[in-house]
Amino acid sequence: MIRALSGLFWLALYLAVALSPLLLMLMPPTPAGRTFSTELSAALGFIGLAQMGLQFVLIARFRPVTEPYGIDIILQYHRQIGLVSLALVSGHAVIVIGERPALLGSLSAPGGGRTALVTGLASIVAFMLLAGLSLGRQRVGLGYEAWRVSHTLLGLLMLGLAAAHVVEVGHYVNSGWKRFLWVAFAALMAAVLGYLRLVQPLLLRSRPYRVVGVEPDRGRTWILAMEPDGHPGMRLLPGQFAWIKLGDSAYNLQEHPFSFSSSAEAPERLELGIKELGDFTARIGETPLDTRAYLDGPHGSMSIDRYPAAGYVFIAGGIGITPIVSMLRTMADRGDRRPARLIYADDAWENMPFRDEIEALARRIALDVVWVLESPPEGWQGETGWVTAELLERHLPDERIERHFFICGPNPMIRSVESSLHGLGIPSRRIEAERFTLV
Repeated sequence: MIRALSGLFWLALYLAVALSPLLLMLMPPTPAGRTFSTELSAALGFIGLAQMGLQFVLIARFRPVTEPYGIDIILQYHRQIGLVSLALVSGHAVIVIGERPALLGSLSAPGGGRTALVTGLASIVAFMLLAGLSLGRQRVGLGYEAWRVSHTLLGLLMLGLAAAHVVEVGHYVNSGWKRFLWVAFAALMAAVLGYLRLVQPLLLRSRPYRVVGVEPDRGRTWILAMEPDGHPGMRLLPGQFAWIKLGDSAYNLQEHPFSFSSSAEAPERLELGIKELGDFTARIGETPLDTRAYLDGPHGSMSIDRYPAAGYVFIAGGIGITPIVSMLRTMADRGDRRPARLIYADDAWENMPFRDEIEALARRIALDVVWVLESPPEGWQGETGWVTAELLERHLPDERIERHFFICGPNPMIRSVESSLHGLGIPSRRIEAERFTLV
């Protein structure tokens, strides 16, 4: 109930801020003699600008804001609403220039009109570049660290130019207190980003960790073990994750989210399951012992502690098994005898991370495991192919409506499994999924 009320509060506050420009437009003094299309363009521009600014809050990882929803959902929404914001401010520009094409002639003429037009168009160009680099980062070969720097700088540039455009045009901010509100809003959103990039690393420096183990597992996966260095460590819920930085500096741009695979009952030793998938993870096995680590977490809402039930069904694909292993280990350490069924899919038997651990856990708790292989070995008697509705129908327990379902894996698999579960009569309130493909 508390989480639901908290979620409603933050949603209401978000909507109030996002729509507040419409209220400001109606408050005197207001310009006279404007057409409906002109008013519409102004509304689109103001709401788009408010959404642009609120994106800085969405990515700041404030735990009270993210906990009711799950930070993966927040970041997915950040990506989607960013595109909506771009459409809004672009629509503003199209309507204005469509009504007054002569404005484009002021680009080569000195004066305030030129400044307003240049700052507005430049803000939209910066926004388009920011969105394009985010959507096409891998296609253009932009590294993650370079993308983070460009994303931050373009975001600040975009917001600053948009605020300057609003003040320069002067319509609806033609009084001192209105101008102050818009400039203060832009400054506050920039300060939020400053907190994420400058203040938060400073706080992480006071709570460092030390790498105490780097162990290989199947499927090019590594188990990175860490212990708190000079502090009690963090209390996490089974299934949560953290952003990790390795090295002496907490301001290192190499920061990536990984799920904990360790039990929530053992905070003195935290373990992450990391698969070799990119530049950073390809070198994770070379991490020297005693390397300093900084963890921003725990984050995430996909946890058995958040969703108590009579039993559980876990559905994992590939390295998506990691948070599920954390939940299973926690159940074993707590002596939890609630029934659990794991449907675990991967490409090959020899590539399944945590396979030995899962087999051991099945002897400690009431766990049934269904292995699903895309490329099974000769003589394989288990399930093959993908996790389809037909496969789920065969293996879901008869009393499945009383169990809670957790899904983690590649996004296409999550979407397919969610659709299949709905088709089998499992309500959405019984299904939780976590997605990590953010950019």
